[in-house]
Amino acid sequence: MPDRHARCAAAAAARVSVLLPLPLAGAYDYEAAELALQPGDFVRVPLGRRIIAGVVWDAATGGVAAQKLRRVVAHLPVPPLREELRRFVEWVANYTLAPPGAVLRMAMSVEDALLPPRNVAAYALSEAGRAARASGGDSLTPQRRRVLEVLADGPPLAAAELARQAACGAGVVRAMAAASLLDAVELPLHPPPAAPDWRRPGPALSAAQREAADALATAAAGGFSVNVLDGVTGSGKTEVYFAAIAAALARGRQVLVLLPEIALSTQWLARFAERFGAAPVQWHSDLGAAQRRTAWRAVAEGEARVVVGARSALFLPFADLGLIVVDEEQDASFKQEDGVVYHARDMAVVRGSIADVPIVLVSATPSLETTINIEHGRYRYLHLPLRHGAARLPEIRVIDMRRERPERQRFLAPPLVAALAETLAAGEQAMLFLNRRGYAPLTLCRACGHRLQCPNCTAWLVEHRFVGMLQCHHCGHGERLPPLCPACGALASFAPCGPGVERLSEEVAVRFPAARLAVMASDTLTGPQAIAELMNAVETHRIDVLIGTQVVAKGHHFPLLTLVGVVDADLGLSGGDLRAAERTFQLLHQVAGRAGRADRPGIVYLQTFMPEHPVMRALVSNDRDRFLAAEAAARKQEGLPPFGRLAALIIAAPDEESADFAARAFARAAPQMPGVETLGPAPTPLAVLRSRHRRRFLVKARRGINLQAVLRQWLARVKVAGNVRVQVDIDPYSFL
Repeated sequence: MPDRHARCAAAAAARVSVLLPLPLAGAYDYEAAELALQPGDFVRVPLGRRIIAGVVWDAATGGVAAQKLRRVVAHLPVPPLREELRRFVEWVANYTLAPPGAVLRMAMSVEDALLPPRNVAAYALSEAGRAARASGGDSLTPQRRRVLEVLADGPPLAAAELARQAACGAGVVRAMAAASLLDAVELPLHPPPAAPDWRRPGPALSAAQREAADALATAAAGGFSVNVLDGVTGSGKTEVYFAAIAAALARGRQVLVLLPEIALSTQWLARFAERFGAAPVQWHSDLGAAQRRTAWRAVAEGEARVVVGARSALFLPFADLGLIVVDEEQDASFKQEDGVVYHARDMAVVRGSIADVPIVLVSATPSLETTINIEHGRYRYLHLPLRHGAARLPEIRVIDMRRERPERQRFLAPPLVAALAETLAAGEQAMLFLNRRGYAPLTLCRACGHRLQCPNCTAWLVEHRFVGMLQCHHCGHGERLPPLCPACGALASFAPCGPGVERLSEEVAVRFPAARLAVMASDTLTGPQAIAELMNAVETHRIDVLIGTQVVAKGHHFPLLTLVGVVDADLGLSGGDLRAAERTFQLLHQVAGRAGRADRPGIVYLQTFMPEHPVMRALVSNDRDRFLAAEAAARKQEGLPPFGRLAALIIAAPDEESADFAARAFARAAPQMPGVETLGPAPTPLAVLRSRHRRRFLVKARRGINLQAVLRQWLARVKVAGNVRVQVDIDPYSFL
């Protein structure tokens, strides 16, 4: 009997549960054979005919007979996935109703990083080479003497680099190695990133900044806490939270900084390098495959001390995470809308809680969710009420477009045109903000009124005159402007309706032909290098007027920029978005904050048809808190987040009939219980997106109700066809 128990125990120990980065129901059991595997280990296992990488999860389920188990193929030489990240993957999956493997995929997004690090052949000075150099090298050719001099006091170099520095051919280097004058060595293809020096002194801080910096440094030395750094634009928030980064680095911990827009990182990276003497490791979608592999591996091995990245950086496998900073925490870009739907700010707080590390949320306009958490004592509040140094907040003026009408086919009202002329005459810079890409949002036929629409979405095609294309901003479809109207056949009858940033640039160029203009939008910037070059052009005053979308709104510091004009301040207020007013206030407040950030006073003009709107009144009076209090009262009365719970269930199918059939099935099975209200189904505003017809339910619930459990039961009651997709969005931000 003891032998039988021992055999059973050995068999159980030889089993492991492996979670695969696929949208599957859960982990699968495998036979570990002679491999000594532990939870968190990366392995390769068979799945059908494929061999794929996965992670050893917890104890094996034991639901498969031993003789049916397939064997683990290999144990990969990668640091194991830490328990805190495995628990975080499970938490996110449970909260978002996503398969755990789909969440794990975000932590395993670079499969090449699981392979052994690649080395590169290099050469160092051998003993014979040192002796030859010491003797004067009279018997050597000039090229060989130069090779010895290059390597004399430096590190080993790859053959190509050594030949370049010594001004010789690679054959000379190989011949010297064959003659034993050089030793062949192997170096990492990508050396470890330079470590930021937390000992370097930062800039002088004001009393308020020093108080906040000391508080954050203290928090960085402790366990989990959420600290909100609320400071007006230009108050020096970045330098303040750098103190928390320095404190975490001093303790040997890693730091993650999340930024909502890659465009924000250019000046941020320069400030970080100036403060810490080295650049952080970057993580965002514009990195190449090799860069992502290097960054992922450096994070996992603890070599990346500070990582700055977009929302996906939250799922990186940190070896020793000690601090998370979420800059511009209110920004809607932190919401992931595709695949696993999550909000990076909220999930950062969850990861900090699981890992027992502090969180810093930074904003000039904190979200209502964050504000309520402060009021309830869940978050610690730090406030910077004044701009740093001599800078003062700009004056904000409203232009009532019902009275101050622009000229025909123009979009700048007379007061803004006059302000632009005055600013340029003074040798200062201006920014015009219009959150609309392209030349015109709508193109229609003058003869019959036909509007050019995307063939894949219920959206108008946007003209982009700079590249000569009509584009859909939802699916990416592009086409040339047709010479004939497809509806009536009229020739050259299409006319642009409304302005985009390109059309605005055209108007400014006509009005001010001597002004140097630049357009800054997500589709005019081709990557970090292009952004850096544009930022440098503005900083060095090679640009007089910067015209842009929301990418210009946050994080930029231009000392000579004194005028900001918001061309359509009402743009974000329409539609059924419950956060429309809040988000418009935040965006316009951030845009306004670009003006007067140095010793020159700034002024902001808001062109609006609704000057009496609470958003406009709050901006002019600089009364953010009163505005947020009114927003909170309205949402509380309606039971909307953050005072109630909200989820969207979106059905997408390749044809309208399938979408409606699935929607009716879900309607019949909708939850019927106190405290839960189901609205819908109804077509989404974008009823067709990427050739899929969409229907939506909204589910409202009282706080305290386990909304995920309600939704899980609802989903289990309905079987849908294989061509129908059902997506759940907990606390939706987009209502398109």
